[in-house]
Amino acid sequence: MKRAILTDIEGTTSSIAFVRDVLFPYARAQLPRFIAEHGQEPDVRRWLDAAAVDAGSVCMDSVLAEVLQGWIDQDRKHTALKALQGMIWVQGYAEGDYRAHMYPDSAPALRRWHEDGHALYVYSSGSVAAQQLFFGHSQAGDLRALISGWFDTEMGGKREAASYVRIAQAIGRPAQEIVFLSDVVEELDAAREAGMDTVLLDRREDYPEPRLGDATNGHARIERFDQITP
Repeated sequence: MKRAILTDIEGTTSSIAFVRDVLFPYARAQLPRFIAEHGQEPDVRRWLDAAAVDAGSVCMDSVLAEVLQGWIDQDRKHTALKALQGMIWVQGYAEGDYRAHMYPDSAPALRRWHEDGHALYVYSSGSVAAQQLFFGHSQAGDLRALISGWFDTEMGGKREAASYVRIAQAIGRPAQEIVFLSDVVEELDAAREAGMDTVLLDRREDYPEPRLGDATNGHARIERFDQITP
């Protein structure tokens, strides 16, 4: 049976440091200008208004920009923030300011699994638009054609079992036919509760101290994609 593979990005296909040290600072620096220049465009306004409500009905865009910068500093997983960051990252990718990091073993494995007939999906706290930018401008080239579907926090939080139930329904397969790859044990716990198989990515570059024994909470543990047999 060809299983569907659902993968996280940060700490799984790619380094946590790239998002933390490159993408987040870029978005933080560009936010005030981006909001001033594009804040009245409908697609941008939608997310600004959503963020403003959750920030306590902030009325001034200049103040909202500071609030959003604070959310970036806190690594807050807010859907509106993620959408706005994705829009800003378009510029950085388009201008070649950076290419998305991919671990050397990630792209070959994704290509091999795709060729072997496994449907590949992405579930990340970053917006779908940001995910597609990431895979479209990766150090390994444009990988978007390998991916059958993209999911973000509009499906729900990544530590909530209901999110994985929704994803399985969207994919159109029983959860038992889906394997979820992530570096976060709590996310894997939620996916397992929903019925999915799970694999913990424990990359030394992101986690210098190996997570072994009880630290895996019963999830299969690997350090590289080439150790996975779907």
